[in-house]
Amino acid sequence: MAWRGCVLKWVKTELIRSTNTTLRSSREIPHYQQRYGFRQEAKRPDTKKGNVVQKTKVSPSEAGTQSLPPPPKVPRPSLFKPLMFTVGFTGCSFGAAAILQYETLKSRVRTAKDEEKSEKFSQGSQDMTYWHDWWNKLSGFQRQLILLVSTVDDFWSSLSEGQKTVTGIIALNAVVLCCWRIPVMQRSMVKYFTSTPAAKTRCLPMVLSTFSHYSIFHMAANMYVLWTFSSEIVSILGREQFLAFYLSAGVISNMVSYTCKTATRSLHPSLGASGAVMAVLAAVCANVPDAKLGIILLPMLTFTAGNALKALIAMDTAGLVLGWRMFDHAAHLGGALFGVWYVAYGHKLIWRKREPLVKLWHEARSPGAGGSRSGGGPRVSGGPGPK
Repeated sequence: MAWRGCVLKWVKTELIRSTNTTLRSSREIPHYQQRYGFRQEAKRPDTKKGNVVQKTKVSPSEAGTQSLPPPPKVPRPSLFKPLMFTVGFTGCSFGAAAILQYETLKSRVRTAKDEEKSEKFSQGSQDMTYWHDWWNKLSGFQRQLILLVSTVDDFWSSLSEGQKTVTGIIALNAVVLCCWRIPVMQRSMVKYFTSTPAAKTRCLPMVLSTFSHYSIFHMAANMYVLWTFSSEIVSILGREQFLAFYLSAGVISNMVSYTCKTATRSLHPSLGASGAVMAVLAAVCANVPDAKLGIILLPMLTFTAGNALKALIAMDTAGLVLGWRMFDHAAHLGGALFGVWYVAYGHKLIWRKREPLVKLWHEARSPGAGGSRSGGGPRVSGGPGPK
């Protein structure tokens, strides 16, 4: 039994020695671990100097088969809701414009009748002596106030219908520009008055961003072009149809911008009335292509409206293809194409087919009429449109 214990003790000693030898040899051949995908973490000497700690960099050969995880893919934003909003908003805008035109004509007819009756009643009842005595009884401040109101009224009366219409648009843009300067409103302004397909709120900014400018120069340039072409576009479309056209152009141009941003994954926000203004400019140039235009700083340089429209479309197309980011060229191009399409085809497809809606509104307002025109509503058909 004694020799048996000696043999067992000798076997255990040899096994321990062979194990240590194997481990020692494995440390001397690190490339075997790299081949099979293992990597033994070597001791990295730390060099401390003050509070600075230098660590040795791991070479690509030491990294073995380990690889960095792929960057997360940003999902493309869905454009279904913005598209449905664009279609619904455009339809509601032209429908509301048709009803507004009907109510405006009805109000004008009543006002004309009332003015005719009041003129007959007051004719000869008062003379200049009455107004002279009334003016003498006023104080100096009251006279100055009346003269100021009279001057403003004369200026307002001298404006064309188109200039009166866009005055409200310009005032609204000015108010939004002032809101951008209020620090408390910055977060709300970015959320609701800048449009980008990557935002959670995507539909409402398509409308509000049309009235939003951060730069005074940007707003001044857009509003100057809108003011210049306002008389012509309102004489072509009429006030109510122009408002529907302007709002729809802003939403449609933003929809085109959403599509291009989603396709190129360039999801930066944008704002401004450039898309809607480009639609107005394109509609006028397409309707009267032979009209002469000029630049305010270069009065000696003149060109036709048709050539100006072609140059603008070519510039925005080049900016879209080459990836220029100074302007939202997709929105500009979308607005211009919508303006040309509406003058050529959209007016016939949308505005001239508003008669059933106006009839339905008239019957709802005058249920006792029984569908007849004895209720006194004016007939709305045709109306102003592209020549």
